[in-house]
Amino acid sequence: MQQFNSLIWRDCDNRYATHRLSYISVQDDYQVNVNLLLLAQYLDQQNHPLALAQWETLAATIEDWDTKVVSPYRKLRRLAKSHLQPGEYQQMLDIELMMERKTQQMLLRKLNQFDAEGISVISDNNNPSYNTDNYLCLFGIDADYFTELQSA
Repeated sequence: MQQFNSLIWRDCDNRYATHRLSYISVQDDYQVNVNLLLLAQYLDQQNHPLALAQWETLAATIEDWDTKVVSPYRKLRRLAKSHLQPGEYQQMLDIELMMERKTQQMLLRKLNQFDAEGISVISDNNNPSYNTDNYLCLFGIDADYFTELQSA
């Protein structure tokens, strides 16, 4: 049983920083949760496949928090940007990052719960983007469309 810890997000943050605008575009254009996409890519790198049902559960775990708190706040921050001093805007960004960290904690708890329950996926795993494909299929998106992010 593998226990995941918050160091996952360090790797995810590095990947995000490399292609920040592409991730934001995927988020805005397709309503993909960037934390889940980054987690899928991380788990693909670790060869730790999750079943489609597990991706549905992870998405459901953060859905209320994301739709009722994080997304509306992000929209407000973007609307307020032109009316704020740089320091004020940075404070809003910092608050949003704090919310994103909470999202990550929620996902990490659920991911470790899967492992504690001993749920495993039997997969030939010839597909190096198994998790990414499963997560994006929840949106009806072909992961091949995001080749730039796949190689990130």
